[in-house]
Amino acid sequence: MISMDKRRAIVIGAGIGGLCSALALQQRGWQVAVYDKAAALREAGAGIVLAANAMKALDVLGVGNNVREAGAPVMQADIRTWNGRLITSLPAAKQAAKYGTHSYVIHRAELQSILLQAVMAESPVYTGKQWMRGEQTDDAATAVFDDGMREKAELVIGADGIHSAIREQLFGASPLRYSGYTALRGVCTLANIPIGAASGGGFEALGQGRRFGFSSLGNGRVFWFAAVNAPQGTILPAAERKPALLDLFRGWYKPVVDAIEATDPATILAHDIVDRAPLARWSSGRITLLGDAAHPMLPNLGQGGAQAIEDAVVLARCLQQTEEDVPAALRAYEKERMARAYRVVRISRSMGRMVQLENALLIRFRNAVMAATPGAAYVKRFDPIVGYVVR
Repeated sequence: MISMDKRRAIVIGAGIGGLCSALALQQRGWQVAVYDKAAALREAGAGIVLAANAMKALDVLGVGNNVREAGAPVMQADIRTWNGRLITSLPAAKQAAKYGTHSYVIHRAELQSILLQAVMAESPVYTGKQWMRGEQTDDAATAVFDDGMREKAELVIGADGIHSAIREQLFGASPLRYSGYTALRGVCTLANIPIGAASGGGFEALGQGRRFGFSSLGNGRVFWFAAVNAPQGTILPAAERKPALLDLFRGWYKPVVDAIEATDPATILAHDIVDRAPLARWSSGRITLLGDAAHPMLPNLGQGGAQAIEDAVVLARCLQQTEEDVPAALRAYEKERMARAYRVVRISRSMGRMVQLENALLIRFRNAVMAATPGAAYVKRFDPIVGYVVR
């Protein structure tokens, strides 16, 4: 269990945010223990894009180069129509030159493995530990688990995702906000990857109320997602997903159909795309929230993981700067992070409305505007998000 000769922290959740917060605290001299409710740590996901701001934050944590070695750099990022006509190429090379790093695509399981190995070099990670409640005094917080185990520390971090039990205990239940579309995701191996995507990168193809994203993971592996406008709660059973996708995307740009056909139907994931309304606070006493537990967002900017990593770095720095006053450190963490995270939440929602349009006239107008926008304008527009350097 946790040593008594160092400042002690408990992290609930062994996803990206939880493991990064453990790493960040280790760097600052904390003794950390991570607890996850899963019986075993198996990252349920496909791929994740880590933009320059995420890569810079991972560099701070000492694992950026590990991710670069395991992932694939985004060398090209095209926006296409449903039948493959190029609308525009986003300025991946210009962004990489400006920020000193490419964005990278990596399988979530590989990213979690890198983070887990780094954390476990110093800290224990326990599985099968379901959070029940937290208890606090002026100088300590206690995590109580469903098996009766009680663990005391100076700080508890709730990194337990969008369905966070810690968030609900601290601030009450809040409804999920449905985006209007469902996502299906998969990973496959293809012999013929489109020029540009083969060397790193990929494309998004936009249709009426549906789109398809295609990203190279390297070595012939492809991560893909399909976002389809649909009523909430209409997720298909696993056996029906692949046939439904092939029907929905029949006649689309050939790599779209090829990727679906090459995917093992048993591995196709499906879920409604949701977020939650922003909270006024993330912390209470010595317990705080981080990542999706604090600010769940739609995935349209690819910033969910990045914002959790940034949270971890800032939280650890605030704890060091305020020395022994943990509640004051958590207030400083909220003050620094809330405006930025909630800005990304808002932009992600508006971006989703734009790329999931169903009206043909609005789609033509959108595509024309995108085609006419120079690369420098895209860099400038997203610079506050992608160009941000957390310290």
